[in-house]
Amino acid sequence: MRNAFRKGKRFITVASCAAMLSVMSAQAVAQPIKNIVLVHGAFADGSSWATVTKRLQNMGYHVSAVQNPLTSLDDDVAATERVLARQHGDVLLVGHSWAGAVISQAGNNSHVRGLVYLSALAPATGESVTDLLARLNAPMRGLTPDAQGLVWLDDASQFQQVMANDISTRNVQALAAVSQPISLTAFQGKITHAAWENKPSWYLLTENDHALLPAVQEKIARQIHATVYSVNSSHLSMVSQPEAVAKFIDTAAKSFK
Repeated sequence: MRNAFRKGKRFITVASCAAMLSVMSAQAVAQPIKNIVLVHGAFADGSSWATVTKRLQNMGYHVSAVQNPLTSLDDDVAATERVLARQHGDVLLVGHSWAGAVISQAGNNSHVRGLVYLSALAPATGESVTDLLARLNAPMRGLTPDAQGLVWLDDASQFQQVMANDISTRNVQALAAVSQPISLTAFQGKITHAAWENKPSWYLLTENDHALLPAVQEKIARQIHATVYSVNSSHLSMVSQPEAVAKFIDTAAKSFK
């Protein structure tokens, strides 16, 4: 490049400078995504992504898993934004279940290029999770909070029935042991601007899901105009089908090349 300039005029013209900037901009946009940020849902923690994380790392991705406090929408968004602030370069933001609401808000971060929803909730602008499910005629049932307003799912048999009907009893016992409660008020937090309205999204529909029925997932995926894939899995697809989930995330990330 330097030799070429030496052979020509001493100064670069405005037109040639603009052309160079255009090429550089196109090259920047074309850069593949290497940062994956994973956000867990209710009744789980960041360890639920462990097997998927290992597979994505083996594919060459830099992976970070958020630890949500599950105390409110704002608190979970703040936790996600703290992790996003530590990324270098563009990010694919992935949310499971409740975390679909979290990434719909946190996904407005300028580093987030796309959103991946795993059997997840995706409220629209001005909507809460409660509003979304009411609009879809699928209200939440059976969520009885304790005296502190927290909803628990730490009984192994109930956990298996709702979340993990295709996971062995031994593994379910381990999952239930680290199950985290969620504040019932979290479902009432409203999205100020849904990032999926102006960023590309993907949706993994879990066909054997007892927590969020496949028909409801399908409605959500259509609403957000997502690219949809399906897997024969319970609600916890990242645990029961980690290879399929990792490949799904990889496919979404590679679409930006």
